[in-house]
Amino acid sequence: MLKILGRRKQLCDGITRRDLMQVGGLSLFGSMTLPRLLRAAEGSDGQQGTAKSVVLFNLLGGPAHMDMFDMKPKAPAKVRGEFKPISTSLPGLQICEHMPNIARWMHKATLIRTVTHKYNSHDPLAIMTGWDDGNARLPAQPTDPPDIGAICEYLGRGSRDLPASVCLPNFPGAGQSYRRGGPYGGFLGSQYDPLFAVCDPKFKKEPTGKDYYPVMPHGAPKMPALDSLPSMSADRFDRRRSILTQLDQQFELVRGSRSIDRLDGFQRRAFEMLTSSRTRDAFDLSGESKATRERYGDNLWGSTMMVARRLLERRVPFVSVHQDIYKHYGHAYDMHTNNFGMLKDFNLPILDQVIPALLEDLEARGLLESTLVIVMGEMGRTPSVNSRAGRDHWPQCGFSLMIGGGVRRGHVHGRTDKQAAYPESHPVKVADFVATIYQLMGIDPHMTVNDRQGRPIPIAQGGDPVFDVIG
Repeated sequence: MLKILGRRKQLCDGITRRDLMQVGGLSLFGSMTLPRLLRAAEGSDGQQGTAKSVVLFNLLGGPAHMDMFDMKPKAPAKVRGEFKPISTSLPGLQICEHMPNIARWMHKATLIRTVTHKYNSHDPLAIMTGWDDGNARLPAQPTDPPDIGAICEYLGRGSRDLPASVCLPNFPGAGQSYRRGGPYGGFLGSQYDPLFAVCDPKFKKEPTGKDYYPVMPHGAPKMPALDSLPSMSADRFDRRRSILTQLDQQFELVRGSRSIDRLDGFQRRAFEMLTSSRTRDAFDLSGESKATRERYGDNLWGSTMMVARRLLERRVPFVSVHQDIYKHYGHAYDMHTNNFGMLKDFNLPILDQVIPALLEDLEARGLLESTLVIVMGEMGRTPSVNSRAGRDHWPQCGFSLMIGGGVRRGHVHGRTDKQAAYPESHPVKVADFVATIYQLMGIDPHMTVNDRQGRPIPIAQGGDPVFDVIG
């Protein structure tokens, strides 16, 4: 809930310093001290980086890599599954038959087939921070390492009136009322959390089965509290006028107050970010044409990817999109049962629609070369199909599809064994993967930030960039 001027414990100018601003899920008060500014300055190695913005589409649950981008048609039936491979625009590369639109982009992509770690959890923590030490720890913890978006915020990346990081369509796990680790400031503090969008998806029917029979969510992500009546002051809003109009008026009142002069640089930026029309406009899809909406898909994921594109157009440095699970209406990519039905009828049609639509728009706007698009999940799936026509957790091997932003074109990195169970060549640890993203963004992956005990921690957890995937 967005709350400004909430209680009437006023300063001499009528503004309550303590209650000036608080946003659920996004803390705004922190201290950008001189030592922190110096450390932030050290985070840039003088390179601009080819990736001005990054969007990560997290296929939450763990996509079955051997049924999508690393098919094994000569393996036994219990391994190869039900799908057939098709040729792609990259000679010699085949992917799943249910991704024909993505197949046409593979000559411009880097495909990593050997992402590996030991963090057996549905948290995207490992792939967003590079940390996979020890057993899965749920939910998100304040001692977790900061993710890429938090480091972007820490370094002051992006423009003054826009967040450095946005998480769509909600924090991962919101559909199950559970905060999954990953997109947070962690031990740096919640002031470096992303702007978490909120959504209230609607479903037109109930699932046909008890488990693993998803129903399409409809709706769109919104900025926090703009889907309800915000409490901007102790006085009630005039319901006869536009809420946004009143928001603007209240923001201007606070802007004109002497309290704003007492905010430090970080707090002032946070205020400007949340009151910026550019931030709010990015979430406004009313101007998108019917043809564009149909091209992305008339559902939550199509709308979410359109918002992501609008944020990328405004050069938000890091946007993460999480295909969440909403109560009993679906299990995203966590396919312990009905793996092939979920992929064929639900997940792959979504993926094969939203990603090409995004790539087409970025390329048409001249943004693809400077925008890194990443598609992956937090883990892969077991080589063998289980007795319920599903595949189980398998963090030992998974994929990452990367397009634009300075990655090599038409490159396949790494090779797995005959069952797609383990990397046979060029394994990519999650720390190395995250270091590669930092390198592409022009951020020194070996930069350190202090944890809560004052110990210097490398932002990529000691990983090194995989230069073979950088163009």
